[in-house]
Amino acid sequence: MIPTEWFLVLSAILFAIGVCGVLTRRNGITIFMSIELMINAVNLTFVAYARLFGDLHGVMFVFFIMAIAAAEAAVGLAIFISLFHHRASIDVDEANLMHW
Repeated sequence: MIPTEWFLVLSAILFAIGVCGVLTRRNGITIFMSIELMINAVNLTFVAYARLFGDLHGVMFVFFIMAIAAAEAAVGLAIFISLFHHRASIDVDEANLMHW
């Protein structure tokens, strides 16, 4: 049986990689994928604690988070498609949509 600490360490590593991706990249899709990686790291933590305590509340949270992440992915990709259509780039530094 794999110890819970290993899952938590893996989750922390995935979350750190996601944070580095958000802070260092300028491409919108890469930032978006890094945010999804951070969400999955949190899901792994919920599942690890649900397994540790033998409670299903963590797994229920994961299902709700996955549903919200799917909706976020659809809306986020639609925003990136619109941004690329209007600006011909998805560089977040050039995305000054508030300035008409």
